[in-house]
Amino acid sequence: MGGGGEKTEKATAKKRRDARRKGQVRRSTEVNTAICAIIMFGLLFAIWPWLVGQMTSVFTEHYSTQSILMVSRGLNTNEISALLVRIMLAFFGTIFPMLGAALLAGVAANILQVGFMFTTETLKIKLNKLNPINGFKQMFSPRKLVDLVKNILKIFAVGYIAYSDYLSLQEKFARYVGSDIYVSFIDIMRTAFLMALKMCIVMIFIAVADFLYQWWKYEKDLRMTKQEVKDEFKMMEGDPKIKGKIRQKQLQMSAMRMMSQVPEADVVITNPTHFAVALAYKEDEHSAPTVLAKGQDYIAHKIRDVAMENGIQIVENPPLAQSLYAMCEVDDEIPEELFQAVADVLVFVYRQKGRIR
Repeated sequence: MGGGGEKTEKATAKKRRDARRKGQVRRSTEVNTAICAIIMFGLLFAIWPWLVGQMTSVFTEHYSTQSILMVSRGLNTNEISALLVRIMLAFFGTIFPMLGAALLAGVAANILQVGFMFTTETLKIKLNKLNPINGFKQMFSPRKLVDLVKNILKIFAVGYIAYSDYLSLQEKFARYVGSDIYVSFIDIMRTAFLMALKMCIVMIFIAVADFLYQWWKYEKDLRMTKQEVKDEFKMMEGDPKIKGKIRQKQLQMSAMRMMSQVPEADVVITNPTHFAVALAYKEDEHSAPTVLAKGQDYIAHKIRDVAMENGIQIVENPPLAQSLYAMCEVDDEIPEELFQAVADVLVFVYRQKGRIR
């Protein structure tokens, strides 16, 4: 299939469906990251009083004066392990809602971008991916370079926000030592919210820019040449040459079927040379005369030849022949407005054959 030429045409619906089945979809990972971050920090903002209470309880329980005295007296390995497990479980129970929300947000963001999709194409082993030369080329492909620049900018922007906030709050952190735990956590959470808000704003801008880039890149990769569009149209609609041959074969078969019915006709009405229509009237089967065959020029000539070979009466009546050819199809009964004209012809034919007087 030819595919040469510049890819200037938009992808067809079939090309998009095929690409989707192969797992090629328009998707931005930055959108997923931004949505997950917004959901996590939004949930954190909603539950922070409960979260501060939980964290305060953990510190109060495990870093109280009594706990410090127990450690100073010495703990064996089992006691230390049990203490660490309790602390880890307490922290995990505290942050589990945020982790679960992030997981659900990631799934929802993916569905939002590409919809529900299941394909095994991406799981198939492709030997060309094992080729080190191809792998080396992909490392320096434009897509990889864009991803590298994007990640560097993202790390720099987020890192700058975190570092600048850290510098401005460095002295405040020193005052937390020896202060009330609950008050310290409230201040820390307020600082974390402000930092998270700045990070989310930066990530939203990055996500929008990346989504627009991924949309442009996806459309560009799916573009087709004019020849590819033509070839696909031929596959979908059928090659005009093949359709023409099929149509020609159908016409030949139809003509053969018509010719086989001409010997059963009562009369053939002609133009006399351009049109020919074979009619039959069986009173016990039809309510009106029926067209067994009709044709123009070459087909009309063949109908007349078959009629002459089988002794079928040929009647020249140009107006009637033309009307029958235009108004009737093969196997149709003649229309009511032609009853009288056809009846006159049939009476004439039947008298010639002695069927009526």
